[in-house]
Amino acid sequence: GLFVTDYFTRTPRKLSPFRSFASIELFHFHIPEDTVIAVWNLITFKEQGGTFGDQCPDRSITVYFRSGAPSVINPLHTHFPRDTAVPGSFALTLTWTLPNRTTGVFNVTSPLPGDWFLAAHLPKDEGKISVKVKGLGLYEECQYLFQPQLIVQRLVNIAVLYPGYVTEQSMAPHNRSSLYKVFVPSYTSRVLVEVLRCRGAEGCPLWLRVRAKAPPLHNSTALDCREHTPCQLALDLPFWQHWYYVLVEKHPGVPGPVSFQVTVQLTDCSRPSLARPPFLPSSASMNMPHSFGSAGGLALGDSPPPTSPNGTKHPVPIPTASPASERCWPVRPTLRNELDTFSVHFYIFFGPNVSVPPDRPAVFVINLLPVLDSGGVLNLELRLNVSSLCGENVTVFGCLNHEVPLTSGDNASVTCETESLAGFLLSVNATASLSRLRIPYPQTGSWYLSLRSLCATEHGFEPCTNVTAEVYLRAYLSPCINDCGIYGQCKLLRTNNYLYAACECKAGWNGWGCTDNAEAFSYGFQLLSTLLLCLSNVMFVPPVAIAVRSHYLLEAAVYIFTMFFSTFYHACDQPGIVVFCIMEYDVLQFCDFLGSLMSVWVTVIAMARLQPVVKQASVLYLLGAMLLSMALQMDRHGLWNLLGPSLFALGIMAIAWTARTIRRRHCYPPTWKRWAFYLCPGALIAAAAVLLYAFVETEENYFYIHSIWHLLIAGSVGFLLPPRAKPSGHLGPLPRRKGCGYQLCVNEQEELGLVDPAVASINSICTS
Repeated sequence: GLFVTDYFTRTPRKLSPFRSFASIELFHFHIPEDTVIAVWNLITFKEQGGTFGDQCPDRSITVYFRSGAPSVINPLHTHFPRDTAVPGSFALTLTWTLPNRTTGVFNVTSPLPGDWFLAAHLPKDEGKISVKVKGLGLYEECQYLFQPQLIVQRLVNIAVLYPGYVTEQSMAPHNRSSLYKVFVPSYTSRVLVEVLRCRGAEGCPLWLRVRAKAPPLHNSTALDCREHTPCQLALDLPFWQHWYYVLVEKHPGVPGPVSFQVTVQLTDCSRPSLARPPFLPSSASMNMPHSFGSAGGLALGDSPPPTSPNGTKHPVPIPTASPASERCWPVRPTLRNELDTFSVHFYIFFGPNVSVPPDRPAVFVINLLPVLDSGGVLNLELRLNVSSLCGENVTVFGCLNHEVPLTSGDNASVTCETESLAGFLLSVNATASLSRLRIPYPQTGSWYLSLRSLCATEHGFEPCTNVTAEVYLRAYLSPCINDCGIYGQCKLLRTNNYLYAACECKAGWNGWGCTDNAEAFSYGFQLLSTLLLCLSNVMFVPPVAIAVRSHYLLEAAVYIFTMFFSTFYHACDQPGIVVFCIMEYDVLQFCDFLGSLMSVWVTVIAMARLQPVVKQASVLYLLGAMLLSMALQMDRHGLWNLLGPSLFALGIMAIAWTARTIRRRHCYPPTWKRWAFYLCPGALIAAAAVLLYAFVETEENYFYIHSIWHLLIAGSVGFLLPPRAKPSGHLGPLPRRKGCGYQLCVNEQEELGLVDPAVASINSICTS
């Protein structure tokens, strides 16, 4: 056949250590139909400071592949919530072959068409400290970037088999196989593929292989035509609304050409005694996709297409068995009600209570939209009305299957599995009247729920007589499992144009629904951490008292503001259940950060002892408040938000002190006691606080390191706040020169920074 190669690529993304599914990087691809091979080229490289990270350590990268929906991964081996079905996926670990780059290749032969998802992450950090000093640019963090590329090779112009018609084929000696496809509509219970009039050098040296959705593989359903006469391959309960691919393959080493005929017969389960009519209906009546078009341009009643050497002609009648088990029952649709993103309820007409008769199953269909619905959780709930059983030992079984209902008449359907199908089983009875099922990241398409009522006997389950069970049925789509509980937060994530939801757990809880308490914080630990973070703010009471005593009322107001909002912010910021919020979290966080930075700002400006003209105007106080508000709005967690204002204020203080030192011709402040007992201890305490905040504080030790930070910062303020100048009461009124103008008064005691006015003489000089 003719092959076409398509190429897809994605932008490189930075990988993160795994903590939850919210920390992975998800990539979305779409594989077209008739693809025979898909090759993923997985490129990973290191970066550090904008260059290749040759010095970065090698960290393994795990990549997950899944068709139809994102992978449900569990690298930490945590427990899933109850009643949760975990779909499988394929995982691949990449190792480094070069110092700064590695490449992996993942091939999939005859992949399923549609959406494919790749998830990648780094291993979990074990005891490593992620310091805030990285944000200063003093240390360049190692970054691991991952870029997947996809190359697909697909066949074009695959021959289409029309149900009820025979297609002739002559396979040349140099040809190995012939590929066909047939579309299977809804309400098809059986697909029968047969090879007729096979002639070759060694009888019929052919293999017949059939597979749904994609070309057959070596392990697909197969039949050796040399050993079976007639060469018929039957598939019961095929997938509805999908292409089935038929591969006729020649045995190796067979010389000469091989001629044969191939035909397909579809059994309509709504009419089990009839096969699909030989005259092909239109594509609309067969629910064929638009890409199929009208089959050969035929409508109902048209004449068949002309015969050609490798074409289609009237079939030879094929007898088909139609056992009672091939009957199918009407499928009741559900009404889709979209409330929000991944919040969809599926309502049943004349429900939610449904009756399950004893002689036939009740079948419902739930349609999940492609791409839109695969990023949430499909929830199913069955509740049995025990009063409807009339005292009988009745069990209602529910089978949830993808793309085809499982409604066979025997009791084997209790397992919800066949040779080619695997579904999910639910059961309710008088003892256990409630059953739930959760499927995270479900595959899109049609999900069929078949309900059957069976009575328990000594010989197993048998059909009930004259008992119609009543079941409450609830089906809905939610973003996360139980909204991640009280110890998690359900986050809506996006990768390009694809949305998905995942839980982010806290307080030591883990798992897909934040239900694994193996490493959870106890209630006492949560209470202790909350009390430490809140009560450590009481250390601001002494600085407030000192500021009020020294008549620094503006500074005292800022300290009270900081103490109040820091206390209630940390009471609201706790990850567990010991939480108390008086305002919205964002408001408390902003006020806490602003108060902390303003406390540092006003303290250093007060230490600068600027001239009264500047200080009375409060220019720097107002300017600092505006600039700090802007900085916090840009990045609240950046270390520069603390160091930037602090360094700027210290620069102002250094300039003011240097100017006084030059003008007075002696060091400022002039007394060694001020340096030894106030300035040096206060500076050391503040420096220790900054070092703890920048280099030591992590998420694991946050509650006690940050409490120490509160104590140190408040303590440093008490040491660094300058004293108030106290003028002597025996001084008489100063002489004043009359006339127009203004007076500029300089208090030498304030310049010297003295506490006791008796230490030095007081001279107030006023000039006009």
